[in-house]
Amino acid sequence: MKFIPAGLQGAFLIEADPLTDSRGFFARLWCQSEFQKYGITMQVVQTSVSHNAAVGTVRGMHFQWSPSQEAKLIRCERGRVYDVIVDLRPDSATFTQYIAVELDSQKHNAVYVPPGFAHGFQTLEVNSDLIYMMSDYFRPELADGFRYDDPQFDIAWPLPVDCIIERDCNYPDFDSDSYMQRYSEACRTIDNVSD
Repeated sequence: MKFIPAGLQGAFLIEADPLTDSRGFFARLWCQSEFQKYGITMQVVQTSVSHNAAVGTVRGMHFQWSPSQEAKLIRCERGRVYDVIVDLRPDSATFTQYIAVELDSQKHNAVYVPPGFAHGFQTLEVNSDLIYMMSDYFRPELADGFRYDDPQFDIAWPLPVDCIIERDCNYPDFDSDSYMQRYSEACRTIDNVSD
């Protein structure tokens, strides 16, 4: 596997390094010891699939509040998507910055999303399926997000948005002050629990 720093602290693009012969190819997609060499100590506790029938579908932008420490390894197993991650860690040098990468089932590439990031994507082909390997269990009470077109982030989506659910269209504008306040409260709650 090839690990390519993604431009946001702790995030990586991961490319398969296939061994090819007359039968096709064989490639490793997950190896705990290789990931650990790059500081990724993710223990997978949950795997999910996202099926998307139409081109132009947007899911996101979603994140989990603390105490969740959900990291994700995301791969497109069928089709192709424009995948976006945003750093929402206030103590990070890349706070509120985003990167976008095309995940392609033909390339077998993936993106590693550290804890404290938002994630979303837009489908570029019909019947695109994404596989998520996650380091923490999904907790609905910690789930939140911001709009795909929030002016704070100004994400450049490649296609018109043809399919999106109402919730993802109706998040309020991202407000840094409100976010920082809730983030601090969540961190204090964790500190109080661990005392």
